[in-house]
Amino acid sequence: MNEPIITGTHSPVPPPPSAEQADGFTSIQAINDSVAASSAWVGLLRQEISKAIIGQEHLVERLLVGLLTGGHILLEGLPGLAKTLAVKTLAMAVHTDFRRIQFTPDMLPADIIGTQIYNPQNTSFEVKQGPIFSSFILADEINRAPAKVQSALLEAMQEKQVTIGDETFTLPQLFLVLATQNPIEQEGTYPLPEAQVDRFMLKVVVDYPSMTEERMILDAVNHTDSKIQINPVLGPDDILQSRKVVDTIYMDDKIKDYIVSLVCATRDPKAFQLDLHDYIETGASPRATINLKAVSRALAFLAGRGYVTPDDVKSAALDVMRHRIRISYEAEAEAISSEDIIRKVLDTVPVP
Repeated sequence: MNEPIITGTHSPVPPPPSAEQADGFTSIQAINDSVAASSAWVGLLRQEISKAIIGQEHLVERLLVGLLTGGHILLEGLPGLAKTLAVKTLAMAVHTDFRRIQFTPDMLPADIIGTQIYNPQNTSFEVKQGPIFSSFILADEINRAPAKVQSALLEAMQEKQVTIGDETFTLPQLFLVLATQNPIEQEGTYPLPEAQVDRFMLKVVVDYPSMTEERMILDAVNHTDSKIQINPVLGPDDILQSRKVVDTIYMDDKIKDYIVSLVCATRDPKAFQLDLHDYIETGASPRATINLKAVSRALAFLAGRGYVTPDDVKSAALDVMRHRIRISYEAEAEAISSEDIIRKVLDTVPVP
C-alpha cells in the first residue's frame, strides 16, 4: 500500500549513532542532537491535537508513545472523555490512511480482515480486503464484539499480517491499533482474551478532566459549528525515522536491571521482601520487560533526552503492567487492584 508522504516539512535528520557507541559524554551528546533534530514534529503535533483535546495530557503523551514505538494501545474510560476524539484527531494530524471500526455483538471476522468473493466472470474467488488494511485502526468499543472477532485481530496485531483463505497479506509498515472500551458496562460486552490484552503495549486509563479544564471545554465547544480543522503536520517517513532514533537512546545496564527487577517482583514478590504473594495470581509476562524498555526510551525522546532515567521507567510502569498482572480473589475481596500492587513494587524495589 502506498502511503502519502509529506516532504519539506522538517529539516533533514542526521543519521543516529549506534547504541553501542553510547559509552561516553560525546556519544550521549550525539544522541541528544539526533533526538532534537528528529523530534521537531512533536511540538507541532501536540499543537494540532490541542485544537480538539483540552487537558488529557497523559492520554496525548501515551498516543505519541504509541507512534514512536509501534505499540498498540488500549484506552479505558467512561463515555464522553474524548477517547475516540483523541484517536481521530491524532489520525487527522498524521498524513496517512485511517479507519474506524465500530465493534458490535453481531460482527464477523470478515468485517475486519475481509473475505473472498466469487467473481462469476472468471469463475474464481477474489480477495476483498477489510478495513484492517490501514495504517491507523480505531477499534471503538472493542469489548462489544465476541471472541472470534477478537481473534481476527491477534495475527494482525502481533505479526502485522492477515491471512484470508490461503493467502497472507502484509500490513503497512506504519500500523497501529488504538482501541477503546468502557469499564463499567456489562450488558452486551465480552471480556477481552488474555492473549489479546497482552498484545497491547499500553493500557491507558482515561479519567475526568479537572474543574479548570472542564470550564475550558465549556468555553471552547460551539454546538452550532463544532467542526475543528486539523492539519496534517507529519507523514509516515517522519515517524519511521524517529523510531530509528528512539532505538538508539542510551539505556544503562543498571536501568535494564531495574526493569527486570520490577517485572520479576510481580512473579516472585518474596524474593524482593514484598508481602504480595497471596494477591497475585500471575505476574507480568516477558512482554512487560520488552515494552518497559521501549516505552521508557520513547518517554526520553519526548523529553528531548538521549538517555533513559529511572523516572522514565517508573512513569511507564503502570500503563505497561496494569493489564499484565492477574490479581487473586483475595485481592479482589480486599479491594486491592493491580495498580496498587505495581505502586507497592515501585516503592519497594531499589532505584538505581
